[in-house]
Amino acid sequence: MKKYRILNASAKLLILLTFSILFNSCNGQEKKNALNKSDSEISDSSGYESKTNQIKTVDVNVSFHFPNFENKISDVVRTMYQDHKGNFWFGTQNGAFKVLGDSLIHIDNVISESGKGVTIKAITESEDGKIWLGHESGISKIDGELVTNYYESDGLISNDVWSMAADKNGSIWIGTIDGVCVFDGHKFTKMDLPEGKINTDLAISSTKMVNHIMEDSKGKIWFSTNGGIYVYSNNSVINISEKDGLNTSFVNMVIEGQNGDFWISTPKGLFQYKNDTLINVTKNLFKEDVGTGWVIEDSKGAIWFNCSRRIFRLNNGELTEHRLSDENNGPLTFQIYEDHKERLWFIGFGGAFRYENDRFINVTKNGPF
Repeated sequence: MKKYRILNASAKLLILLTFSILFNSCNGQEKKNALNKSDSEISDSSGYESKTNQIKTVDVNVSFHFPNFENKISDVVRTMYQDHKGNFWFGTQNGAFKVLGDSLIHIDNVISESGKGVTIKAITESEDGKIWLGHESGISKIDGELVTNYYESDGLISNDVWSMAADKNGSIWIGTIDGVCVFDGHKFTKMDLPEGKINTDLAISSTKMVNHIMEDSKGKIWFSTNGGIYVYSNNSVINISEKDGLNTSFVNMVIEGQNGDFWISTPKGLFQYKNDTLINVTKNLFKEDVGTGWVIEDSKGAIWFNCSRRIFRLNNGELTEHRLSDENNGPLTFQIYEDHKERLWFIGFGGAFRYENDRFINVTKNGPF
């Protein structure tokens, strides 16, 4: 465990495109602009029976360019977070950044045990306001001006961290390439989950990979893994997998909807889970297995999800594809995020983009934030 003070240095952008993994995959599906009426129907039990005969395509026909290529936050932004004070945090292939006022600063001391820079893959905030970062070299805690880095030598089960979540009890759940552990602020405790499968479609995968962690409104912890979903509550674990109707062992993430349902993103489609029933929403829409990446429900109740560069919104049965133009899809997205002002962000390859007034805005290190 190593502690450092934050250095308020200027943001440093290195042009390195090192990622060989696309977390969000279309699995080679061809682009479709319209559906027949039967293709657009979803069963009543899903709550999203389509009201239209085809996908509505929004043509965001505006000038779209990088104001300054060197001004991007990073070539690859992996994750972002807005804390309870309203501060923005960006996790990138060049480390962690924080927005202070109108300035973007690099958090220099989020580093590996050997002192090298890291790629941030997860950001969460604990109940006491501390910011936690997960990266390929461990985890880091930011408490005001103090940065504390934790590694395998401190008890972390693996330095290769892919997901994190802070629960309501103040514990930090850490998903790694070698399973999951929980940190109570003093020690790391490993939690044993059954092993899954190696996803051979990805350059990096394992039987113990934990892709995403979520705490629901009842305090249950949901782990998205290569063996399906594991739900932890009261010292017991239940599994939701292929035996229950998922058509894949690989789960990218799970979110809880406002109506008490759950949305499950997989390389084989987006599922809605409610009352112990699974609905393959994307197969009902597209009539084939379409892989999805990130999924959120916005403050108005619409479901947003992406399939590589294709960005969709599902709202009251109407499916809308959001594109820059007929010939240009949206950003290649790792994460979709809604901030405190209910603005939607799409971050990934090419940096950060915000969707406002039917257009995508490229957010650089100079903003607009």
